[in-house]
Amino acid sequence: MYQPRNFEHLLGLKGFSDQLLKNHFTLYQGYVNNTNRLIEGLNALIKEGKTGTPEYAELKRRLGWEWNGMRLHEYYFGNMTKDSVELDKDSKLYKKIVEDFGSYENWEKDFKGVGTMRGIGWAALYYDQATGRLLNVWINEHDVGHLSGAKLILIMDVF
Repeated sequence: MYQPRNFEHLLGLKGFSDQLLKNHFTLYQGYVNNTNRLIEGLNALIKEGKTGTPEYAELKRRLGWEWNGMRLHEYYFGNMTKDSVELDKDSKLYKKIVEDFGSYENWEKDFKGVGTMRGIGWAALYYDQATGRLLNVWINEHDVGHLSGAKLILIMDVF
């Protein structure tokens, strides 16, 4: 089963109150717990031969939402650091951003534009492995808008 990761090292992070972070860690813990409960429930229904039931269908549908909530928060907290770090202008990522968006500033405007859209969700930077292109996208809640087969590079929670 999934174990929650400890992100308490982020307490004291500039721009975020400790209470806000603690509340967010509790929310994350809920996604981990619910993911585990859903897997247990689904396994029980499979053993009972109840895969054709509405109960099984609803648990299966819910699993992706809870699992994505768990994993997206792990990526989000994993992106955060107390150290002020600028993207190295000689890095592959920086150069790719400039290539695909025309400039780092254009990418940043686009990413912030996604992040300030109305709604509950996430701003995400993906790398499309099929075309080699970077894309900023909106993920609604946890489950709508993911780019299938693309690699997640950066995620920002914009609940």
